[in-house]
Amino acid sequence: MSTVLPAEPMLSAGDLRQALQAALPELIALRRHLHAHPELSGNEHQTAALVAGELRGLGWRVREGVGRIGVLAELGPERDAAGRPAPLVALRVDMDALPVEERSGLPFASRHQGVMHACGHDIHTTVGLGVARLLAPLADRLSARVRLLFQPAEETAQGAAWMLADGAMDGVEALFGVHVFPSLPVGSIGVRSGSLTAAAGELEVEVLGEGGHGARPHQSTDAIWIAARVVSGLQEAISRRLDALNPVVVSFGRIEGGKAFNVIADHVRLLGTVRCLDLELHAELPGWIEDTVHALCKGHGGAARVRYRCISPPVHNDPALTELVADVATELVGRGQVRWLEQPSLGAEDFAELQRDTPGTMFRLGVAGPQGCPPLHNCGFNPDEGCLAVGVEVLAASLLRWMERRP
Repeated sequence: MSTVLPAEPMLSAGDLRQALQAALPELIALRRHLHAHPELSGNEHQTAALVAGELRGLGWRVREGVGRIGVLAELGPERDAAGRPAPLVALRVDMDALPVEERSGLPFASRHQGVMHACGHDIHTTVGLGVARLLAPLADRLSARVRLLFQPAEETAQGAAWMLADGAMDGVEALFGVHVFPSLPVGSIGVRSGSLTAAAGELEVEVLGEGGHGARPHQSTDAIWIAARVVSGLQEAISRRLDALNPVVVSFGRIEGGKAFNVIADHVRLLGTVRCLDLELHAELPGWIEDTVHALCKGHGGAARVRYRCISPPVHNDPALTELVADVATELVGRGQVRWLEQPSLGAEDFAELQRDTPGTMFRLGVAGPQGCPPLHNCGFNPDEGCLAVGVEVLAASLLRWMERRP
């Protein structure tokens, strides 16, 4: 096994940028291939195979099938001079796409009907491969191991738990991550210490009524009407029964019910998501939502079944690691391009699962071009590819800086 060599100077900022510029054309081509061939959560087989092949070609030690479909790769010394496991720092990027029909008009738009990289995970995967390219020539000079986690199924909030169960975080001392952010211009990044994203849950409500003829609704119990009251009533209850200083968002994204245009529905299924920044309140929400839904349904003559699944805890950015990223980015892209975010997001990220026992930080990567950028999960989402250079450079330099600062 290789061991840590005496410390040698790492790449200078100029050398790092020169190597990046040489790699950019191939990285852009890789990104466009990934964008044209998106795969849904839990089905990222071709993406994972491409990633593994690229990493092996660069000399990384690669394991496939980590977390079912994930790819794990390591570079650097396995042991220190005393024979102990070398220090270990990690970068996580995600690979999956969304069930969205692309309407971006790009020449490399999705070739898979109804599937699109509408959340930028093709950018994330390419950034991870870019970091791998920059660090590969330094394998014999690194003072610590670097582990790359290419994660499946972030959109369904399952992949991080899968990889965690397979030991992907074993021994990791610090974790870095990135997510595209269409609210920031390309060339900039957003950083925030503490809470970055919300705790999230999945909500399923079955509204139970009694069917009948559409001409005589008074002889039945209309589950569609009651479901409409549940959707609006929950929003009203949030604004009047919960503290407005602790924001809660309940959004229903799917409604199923009814059999014919002239038959009163006896069953409606609602699927939604719940977001909250306060952990104590989030723990109370399942019971509060269930009581509220039952009361709404009973008050209109129906009944309900309520199921709640916790998806992910909040992402909590370690202050020291966040400052490290901010310092590195300031040196590379300038102080004015490093934005300290005032507010956390009510979006969710299963990156938080990987932080349970390991300090970590995730930053926002600006992707808005001169004409702006449609929001995440939008069918026209089109990030400016200039973000690739910023993401690769900041992350590669942050990993190296962590090694330098580690006691």
